[in-house]
Amino acid sequence: MAGKTVHNVRFALSALVCALLTGCATTAAPEPAVMASAPPSSVMPPPADPARVAANELGLVPVLMYHQVLPVPVGEYDQTAVEFRAELDRLYREGYRPVTAADYIAGRIDIPAGTHPVVLTFDDSTVSQFAFTADGKPSPDCAIGILEEFGAQHPDFRATATLYVNNQPFDTGVRALAWLSEHGYEIGAHTANHAALAGLDRTGVQRELAGNVRLIESSGARVHTMALPFGIAPSDRALATAGSWDGITYSFDAVMLVGAGPAPSPFGGIDSAAVPRIRSGRGDVDFDSAYWLDRLAERPDQRYTSDGDPARISFPAALTAELTAAWAGRANPY
Repeated sequence: MAGKTVHNVRFALSALVCALLTGCATTAAPEPAVMASAPPSSVMPPPADPARVAANELGLVPVLMYHQVLPVPVGEYDQTAVEFRAELDRLYREGYRPVTAADYIAGRIDIPAGTHPVVLTFDDSTVSQFAFTADGKPSPDCAIGILEEFGAQHPDFRATATLYVNNQPFDTGVRALAWLSEHGYEIGAHTANHAALAGLDRTGVQRELAGNVRLIESSGARVHTMALPFGIAPSDRALATAGSWDGITYSFDAVMLVGAGPAPSPFGGIDSAAVPRIRSGRGDVDFDSAYWLDRLAERPDQRYTSDGDPARISFPAALTAELTAAWAGRANPY
């Protein structure tokens, strides 16, 4: 029953985003994330003309979900290194620039004018995602090693991502988490044992999440977001966002789903307790990253396009009603 529910939610979300991309009206209802402070103006370039770059900071944001990067993919969510490099190259060429899930949900989207945010997320903390070489650097064949190499080759494409980890991360434990955090990656919660939370009682849910947060924060990282294993929420959905167990309290700014389309702008119709992600995996899969990137390329007016100034929120004046009221002080309609 839980799998069927997730399937239905996934395709309901897809239908909603399809409606957005074909011009149908939708309604927005969520609370915004905490407002981020702007960087000092002394380090800011002159603001771009929002109209010149067709800025739309109320547009859609692709949050991509990856699993393993393997020579021979095992599951539909896995990729080869060649496929992963090709997707990074496509994102770069089409003007996408990575931000973490924590920065996305908080509205800290600081990317150049005319570019689009993308959130790269990795679930399950496997060695194909991150492993060390003998000299303590990321393996060139793991996902983070590939991302680091791509970022070095393209300095305007920041090597960053959000990794949702369990309690035995990457076979090197907190050492790996510390390296990732120190190098600008976000570490998010994914439960201690990759548990299907709908099958646990209240204590079990909080034990899985609080125990996971305790392990992560022992590395020095701070946990801001979580991803639901299997995309399945607990019976009491509020426990996916906040709770406590054994003296550990957790509170997440965002909860990530498994599917199925681009996410709303953090300044508009976002439900922070149910952020949709796009799966990126082996070959062509229904509603995968290639499908949605194609749709966004066909309707560029629907995607989030930055004005280059994180202190303001620029968008066509016709979209003013879509801005959540708490962000009104930064609004810059044109």
